[in-house]
Amino acid sequence: MAEAFHFELVSPERLLLSAEVTEVVIPGSEGYMTVMARHAPLMTTIKPGVIQVKLSDGKQESYVVFGGFADISQEACTVLAESAVHVDDLNRDELRNRIQGARDDLDGAATHEQRTKAEQFLHQLMTLEGSVLPA
Repeated sequence: MAEAFHFELVSPERLLLSAEVTEVVIPGSEGYMTVMARHAPLMTTIKPGVIQVKLSDGKQESYVVFGGFADISQEACTVLAESAVHVDDLNRDELRNRIQGARDDLDGAATHEQRTKAEQFLHQLMTLEGSVLPA
């Protein structure tokens, strides 16, 4: 059986989860990563995506996040999300509004750097939409 460690998912509004877990899959800025007990210390940004959590009792939970940071140590993992919600509570209209806002940001980008950043964010949101909303 996998070793448990402490995991917390925090958004500016509230603490969404504080539990002993055996595995957490995080949408890191360089790609999805799996965190388990005794992980090498790491701090990374996270992109919009789904965090999948395997609780120590075997149950699984999923949360949609819209960016933030993950602080990983050998004993714990904390995700400080810009915004987060349980996948079952996702407001589909809000996600579509975020996508439209990202499109507007892309249209209004004045520099190459702003355009690249807006394109990446829009792509991440559209990928998230495809993974959590039915076709």
